Amino acid sequence: QVQLVESGGGLVQAGGSLRLSCVASGSFSKINNMAWYRQAPGKQRDLVAIISSGGNTMYADSVKGRFTISADSAKNTVYLQMNSLKPEDTAVYYCVGNVDYRDYWGQGIQVTVSS
Repeated sequence: QVQLVESGGGLVQAGGSLRLSCVASGSFSKINNMAWYRQAPGKQRDLVAIISSGGNTMYADSVKGRFTISADSAKNTVYLQMNSLKPEDTAVYYCVGNVDYRDYWGQGIQVTVSS
């Protein structure tokens, strides 16, 4: 059984920074892509950033230049560094990992940006 657990969320003022972490645990052979999604109240869940096993990254236009996704393969961990946060970044953030060619989701973590 594979589990993804997020940490690092919380409340921050606009313009501030947070770093989210997501650790994959359990029995598996390979982690392919890992990604962060977010869902604001009343809105659909959207892709924020994705990183491949080769280190290629892609970002939503709304976070380009402010957010950075990175991964530590030795620790089975993916990070999301969020800078210059805006109130519209407020959402539940979810980690998704494609592990052994199956998608696994974390439980989600709240990020709240106050104006």
